[in-house]
Amino acid sequence: MSIPAPIAATTPLLDELKLQREDTLLRHAPFSFLVAHEQLPRDAANELARDFPRYDSAGFFPWDPAECGPMLNRLIEELASPRIANAIGARLGLAELGKSPSLVTICRSLNKRHGTIHTDSKSKIVTALLYLNEQWPETDGGCLRFLRRIDDIDDMVVPQVRPLFGTLAAFRRADNSFHGHLPYEGERRVIQIAWLTSEEEKQRKTRRGRLSRLFKKLFGRLDRRLGAGRDRNAAHPD
Repeated sequence: MSIPAPIAATTPLLDELKLQREDTLLRHAPFSFLVAHEQLPRDAANELARDFPRYDSAGFFPWDPAECGPMLNRLIEELASPRIANAIGARLGLAELGKSPSLVTICRSLNKRHGTIHTDSKSKIVTALLYLNEQWPETDGGCLRFLRRIDDIDDMVVPQVRPLFGTLAAFRRADNSFHGHLPYEGERRVIQIAWLTSEEEKQRKTRRGRLSRLFKKLFGRLDRRLGAGRDRNAAHPD
């Protein structure tokens, strides 16, 4: 079996022109969102898997470069760059998104309580999710859904998004930007980046993320039980 050649440091992992692929799904109603496939070079998969942080609890945690390997940090720096931010923003009808502060969080695994229907907080302008799972089981659990309503996980605007390697989903936050997924427990690797309304909001969310991680580290078993039997249509406002 041939071993893929390493990707040159000068070769971008993300190409903004790939957001224009013919199979990219773009909608502006009931809110603006896109789903773009094959956004990452397949040759980077092994190194990104090697460099992905191994958290001891489930959920999203603020990006800490010290916990990640070089290829993953390189990818995150590109994802957070004005080049990529502005390309995503332009597709969603926003100019110069790259001027807004960004917050990166990383998830390696989920508990069943995750994924309840919500809109995201008003402090978020745009949220993007870049998935890094090379395979996904034959299940609807954990597959992102953009929704018409806050009380019906099955009222999808478009087919659900399987969280497969190189798939990027992004949406413009609105009072009706409902999204979520069916309960899933297990590994689900994803990088999330949110462009925010202010630097103060970034600092506040970072502090909250660190406190959440501490709680989960101390009370991991309790966190796993919380909401494990949630209703499929469970929701929270933001």
